[in-house]
Amino acid sequence: MIDDDQKAAYRRDGFIVVPDLLDAGELATLRAVIGELVAGAAAVDTHTAVYDLEPGHTRSAPRVRRIKQPHSVHPAFAAIPRKPAVIEVLTALIGPDLRMQGSKLNMKAAQYGSPVEWHQDWAFYPHTNDDILAIGVMLDDMALDNGPLLVVPGSHRGPVWNHHGEDGRFCGLVDPADIEDEIARAVPLVGRAGSLSFHHVRALHGSALNTSARDRNLLLYEIMAADAWPLLGVKDVDEFDAKMIHGTPTLEPRLASVPVRMPLPPAERQGSIYENQSASTRAYFTKARG
Repeated sequence: MIDDDQKAAYRRDGFIVVPDLLDAGELATLRAVIGELVAGAAAVDTHTAVYDLEPGHTRSAPRVRRIKQPHSVHPAFAAIPRKPAVIEVLTALIGPDLRMQGSKLNMKAAQYGSPVEWHQDWAFYPHTNDDILAIGVMLDDMALDNGPLLVVPGSHRGPVWNHHGEDGRFCGLVDPADIEDEIARAVPLVGRAGSLSFHHVRALHGSALNTSARDRNLLLYEIMAADAWPLLGVKDVDEFDAKMIHGTPTLEPRLASVPVRMPLPPAERQGSIYENQSASTRAYFTKARG
């Protein structure tokens, strides 16, 4: 599904976008499931194991900014990273033995969808090597005005930025004053619905408030080479191996010389990146109003 030029672009820039990996029928199914999930948020008042809610959420006007672990919520979400066309891209980028750590559906409703501050995924879950990426499934057409992912080219080959707050605790964002030059070089990952982006775990990225009249739903999967083991440890090897989506697991972690900064002490506010980041006063993007 990708050629040598696209593989070279991923190595150089830390990201690529591959169009039309989902068809109209798959998109329709996913949108129907999402509609049911958002309607179900009318039964909750606060964050749950499934829902991360927008500021201003009420039962009469449900506002959802994230569905947590959607691959565990509905089989339609679990099927996407296992599609042969997607596996083919993943194999070309990080190898044939693949594990899915988790997933999330970040939802930016028209006019208020919450931003995500600048960060590196690597800061949240450092491993023994960095053959790790995130798949971004564009469930809606994405353009600059509806809050697409913004990624800094080449940043995956640079440092691990400080994601700790003034209190010394992990807060899941980089002070924008530290990365002014990087932010100026960021590019949007845009495309039509059904396109998939693939960005390296160390790529510096964020996304702005959705200021358009269109929704922007982005389904994300964390995928790693099977020999990348989490530095924070594995509690249950059988559960760990059950996360394999292709190939063969291994008990031999591959050690690479990669920069690491541990996400400890943990964030004061837990539950999602939105909660982690809310503990910091160092924001770059305009916030959603309650």
